[in-house]
Amino acid sequence: MVSFDPGVITHNLPEIAHGMLVTLGTWASGVAMGVVLGFLIAVVQLFGGPGVRGALRIYIELFRGTPFLIQLFLLYYGGPSFGLTLEPLTAGVLGLGLYGSAYFAEVFRGGFQSVPRGHVEAAQCLGLSRWQSIVRIQLPQMLVIIVPALTNLIIVLSKETAVLSIVTVPELTFVLTGIGTESFAFVETLLALCVCYLALVELTSHLGTWAERRLSRFALR
Repeated sequence: MVSFDPGVITHNLPEIAHGMLVTLGTWASGVAMGVVLGFLIAVVQLFGGPGVRGALRIYIELFRGTPFLIQLFLLYYGGPSFGLTLEPLTAGVLGLGLYGSAYFAEVFRGGFQSVPRGHVEAAQCLGLSRWQSIVRIQLPQMLVIIVPALTNLIIVLSKETAVLSIVTVPELTFVLTGIGTESFAFVETLLALCVCYLALVELTSHLGTWAERRLSRFALR
């Protein structure tokens, strides 16, 4: 009977730490890209013409309706067929950003639509432009409403970083599964992987709760 050996983890802490840094970097970059793209898509969907809205709806349904793994395979392995050759890390961040943007766009769109119509009409009566109305009236109210949904999406993307190991991005899953394969200590490495992701999720959840409380107090002033 093979005993549990925590030394497998402690002896490989530098490699695991590097994998965690790569995970955090790709996660943060993918979330940032997804939020920016998602916000722009939501704004254009709400205020753009029918043709543009239709094209963006196809984009959203395409990314929401297909698994992230398949999207990543097409981007990394299928890209060269269309003249697009990407490094694993670049493909990972781009894949996360595009995948997340479709979901963020729907969250932002729902948030905008939840702002009472009377507030928007009052802004128009005061002479505010459409963009000023978005920034000064709709955006502050919308952010308070969507914080829980945004937090959940950011948590989902944190766990999707594990998929990047398939295209050899040296993130946490790639590093720990490699250590497990070399040492045959699969239980130790998989438990360590679970603990690391659980810590990320719990930290993000607490930060989301804190942000929701702060924004709610700001909105009530």
